[in-house]
Amino acid sequence: MIQILSRISRILANYSSYVVIATALFTFLFPSSFAWVKGNTATVILGLIMLSMGLTLSTEDFRILFRRPIDIFIGACAQFLLMPTIAYVLVRLFHLPAELAIGLLLVGCCPGGVSSNIMSFLCNGDVAFSVGMTCASTLLAPVMTPLLMQVTAGQIVEIDTVGMFLNILIVTIIPVGLGTALNFFYSHRSSFKTAQSLMPGFSVICLSLIVGGVIAGAHDRILDGGMQQFLFIFAVVLCHNTLGYLTGYLAGRLFHFNTARKRTISIEVGMQNAGLATVLAGRFFDPLAALPCAISCAWHSISGTILAGLFRAWDRHHGIRY
Repeated sequence: MIQILSRISRILANYSSYVVIATALFTFLFPSSFAWVKGNTATVILGLIMLSMGLTLSTEDFRILFRRPIDIFIGACAQFLLMPTIAYVLVRLFHLPAELAIGLLLVGCCPGGVSSNIMSFLCNGDVAFSVGMTCASTLLAPVMTPLLMQVTAGQIVEIDTVGMFLNILIVTIIPVGLGTALNFFYSHRSSFKTAQSLMPGFSVICLSLIVGGVIAGAHDRILDGGMQQFLFIFAVVLCHNTLGYLTGYLAGRLFHFNTARKRTISIEVGMQNAGLATVLAGRFFDPLAALPCAISCAWHSISGTILAGLFRAWDRHHGIRY
């Protein structure tokens, strides 16, 4: 039975973007099915995602922060400077309505996504650097995300910086810390390793629930806007994500990173924790603000997979072996 569940978990992780998209489409047709995923429920679900992340982290992963401080510092600066700036420019350039602007800015101000570590592995990137960047941006998120939202979106809407700080602390730092502690004390047990193997699929299911809750909450507003509005939002999300990959890679070149680190910083900057952005949008802002976040949840996984595939194709074309 455990082997079957582990296999299902791997399948869900490998096809996470398709699972999220399928959930979104199902919810659009049957919005009441995920109407219960809102408020505190969505917060708890995100906390479970972050707990699953913590269960895969060891003390060795955190030691990277001290062993490679310059790399991590450059990566964190790129993470919290490039994506918020790009989001702000796009909001101004495309004259986004306030609700949609808030959603895009939230995605830009959030830390790096958990699945970026997998993408770095797939494209022969620097996985240790990727894990270090994810840890650093997650630890900084309770302070940096509210602060950056105040700077970029404070003129659009009132930002509850204290409430956002506490919410991010509860749904990120505490679950990640708890998961890491459990990993430290119980990693030698076979039953714990079995639980770890189920975490990727569990995280995909939780993320799908959050996206479903967003679609259910904004269903009527989406219908009012029509397909034209949806395609417009997707185009802006696409620009934000793609420019994140590009500027992240250029930042790596600027600081003379090797190929593996350039690929990793590109992916880390471009892929955001859109699940966190989605929950924050639903809790602190208009429900429509969560729509760009939900689209980012699905698209970042797809684009990250595509980019990793392109990097690997480049290696094969040039006869590079790792």
